[in-house]
Amino acid sequence: GERLPNDRFGRCAAEKLAKAQRARKHKRHIAKLHAKVANARADFQHKLALDLVRRFDYIAVGNVSAVKLARIRMAKSVYDASWSSFRNKLRYKAIVHGATFEEVDESGSTQSCSACGSKDSTTRPKGIAGLRIREWACSDCGVEHDRDINAALNILRCGRASPGVGIL
Repeated sequence: GERLPNDRFGRCAAEKLAKAQRARKHKRHIAKLHAKVANARADFQHKLALDLVRRFDYIAVGNVSAVKLARIRMAKSVYDASWSSFRNKLRYKAIVHGATFEEVDESGSTQSCSACGSKDSTTRPKGIAGLRIREWACSDCGVEHDRDINAALNILRCGRASPGVGIL
């Protein structure tokens, strides 16, 4: 009989294996958390889209590009809101419930006055720096505007039908 060395491969690898298994467990846990967030977002979007198509016969939505917005500092917020997913759900539910859904060119919708239509206001928000300006007054007619509500009214006006909702 000859004595053979036992390098104990299992014991040497046990620590690395335990660490790897913990990492795998964490990956599964993190994946579950991501799935939970995605499911909650999808549920909220389905409920909101259904509520909107039940209340309005006409829905106008700005054709905002989430990909372009994600290139600037708002990327995390844009991806979290999942705009294109919501737009698709809204379009689908509008078709199913017989509502009219229209995408409208939203360029300049925050900059023109929804009351008088003026674009020459010196106080209007401009460019990326203008994103910080949430409220402004038209220099022509003097009406005070909330940036998002003004844009929604302009998007609705660009659409074809009058009874409806402009999505902020």
